[in-house]
Amino acid sequence: MLHEPGSPLLTVIIPVFNERATIDELLRRVLAAPYDKQIIVVDDGSTDGTSLVLDDWAKNGAVELCRHHRNCGKGRSIRTALKSARGRFAIVQDGDLETDPQDYVTLVEPLLDGRADLVIGSRFGRDGHFDGRVDAFLRLGVSLLNFAVLLLYGQRITDEACCYKVLPIDLLRSMNLQCERFEFCPEVVAKAGRMNLRIVEVPVRYCPRTTADGKKIRYRDGLIALWCLWRLRRWKPGVERPIRSGATDHGANR
Repeated sequence: MLHEPGSPLLTVIIPVFNERATIDELLRRVLAAPYDKQIIVVDDGSTDGTSLVLDDWAKNGAVELCRHHRNCGKGRSIRTALKSARGRFAIVQDGDLETDPQDYVTLVEPLLDGRADLVIGSRFGRDGHFDGRVDAFLRLGVSLLNFAVLLLYGQRITDEACCYKVLPIDLLRSMNLQCERFEFCPEVVAKAGRMNLRIVEVPVRYCPRTTADGKKIRYRDGLIALWCLWRLRRWKPGVERPIRSGATDHGANR
């Protein structure tokens, strides 16, 4: 589907699972961010009162709300939102406050000026504002993923696992996503590599949270990401098989 005149420049896809403490403020920040936006929130089976907060946002028309009756995972939530996306570009925004929607300009500019097909935010960029609370295990895990991307796809990137990935919606749809949980990031990066897309990274601000604060990704999700990168090394556009991670779902957001 080609981008229609008058459609929003940006579709912001927000998978949400049990983020009552942050979702209200996050949506305020997304609305205040630059660009004409379509905001699609997918409530991925929340049980903590998040659904009530989202009902209020949906009633005033500020966001489009989709619902999963049970927790299906971040990847499935993104795929659900893509069905009704109308923007020229898509960006995934987690429902916490780790990343800053004010970085949208930095993320979208390389696409607008034709320098990139896919833009990835980097929390480790030379000019990025990287919070010192990030532990060494996260740094090591991301480094391993980056090395796998270089080894398997010849792409040198610094932050494979950053949630901020921005690309044309038609291009994202052409990847025939199969992700269910946190495989979204490695699947997009792997398929971009196989499609020989021009990838540009830009530094983004990052304020990490801990497991106690509600962070849902676990170390084994890093192993699943490595497996996803490996199994997609021979992927071809138009040829797809389901990703079988065998992992227990931990929710929609990191």
